[in-house]
Amino acid sequence: MVTEFETKLLGVMMMVIMMGMGASLTWRDFLIAFRKPKGVLVGVFCQYGIMPLLGFSMAVLLDLPPALAVGLILMACMPGGTTSNIFTYFSKGVLALSIMMTSVSTLVALVMVPALLEFYSQAAGISGDFKIPASNVAQVLVVLLVPTLIGMGLRKMSPNIGATIELLGGFLGIMVILFLVVTWIPRNHQLLATTPFVVYFAAIGLGLIGMALGYALSRLLRQDANRSRTIALETGIQNGPLAVLIVTLSFAGTMQQDILLIPVLYSLFIVISSSLVTMVFRRRSDREALARDKAKAGQLASS
Repeated sequence: MVTEFETKLLGVMMMVIMMGMGASLTWRDFLIAFRKPKGVLVGVFCQYGIMPLLGFSMAVLLDLPPALAVGLILMACMPGGTTSNIFTYFSKGVLALSIMMTSVSTLVALVMVPALLEFYSQAAGISGDFKIPASNVAQVLVVLLVPTLIGMGLRKMSPNIGATIELLGGFLGIMVILFLVVTWIPRNHQLLATTPFVVYFAAIGLGLIGMALGYALSRLLRQDANRSRTIALETGIQNGPLAVLIVTLSFAGTMQQDILLIPVLYSLFIVISSSLVTMVFRRRSDREALARDKAKAGQLASS
């Protein structure tokens, strides 16, 4: 399903993406986030509270076989993807919050992803050959932490170089998914044609339902509409290429193909579903901005 060359290329791309994410950050960003942590904490709770539980629930309710179930649960346990920052920007969301959520969820992933994957895999009855070793996940995340720190260092040394790497990382986030589309679909079109509807529902529903739940919980926790939309995008957009990389490094042969199916389908469809959601969110942001402008104009007229 994914060739050895594609696996290596995906690994290199992920390192550049993580370096770009690091280049978007400064230590001051973390200090600001810790002083007003509520938005980030709500986002991290949505990321590691809602999404893994959602993935587990869908795997059980849809009665997915072990290979598909572990692929879905792995996808649900992933940290936020860097492409969420791009969609947040176009939806006129709170970009600073989006970047901090992506960064914090990636750092927290070192502990949370192996722990959650182990917990929900056991709860779903996944064991033996289908189980992803927690050590494999941790090793990949540790390796990807290095380019993140390098990106932060380059940003501190030279803001111009940091900005260039940040732009490159965000661009590659989209390119990785387009790369999967161009190389993977032609080789696997017969597999896609015979894939049951329930698998497509799981792959697409994970992102869309995650966004809806993230928005609802954010509003319940008294985040304003714009911040809630930002958290919704961060919640539903997982790091699909990272999940694909973990699977390709952990399995081989037919088992790899079966487990990869949902992470790859998720990565393909999340771009489409996120684009549609972004259009809706952008319209709401525009309407809210127009309402604020009218209210200000009314206040000026009355005074």
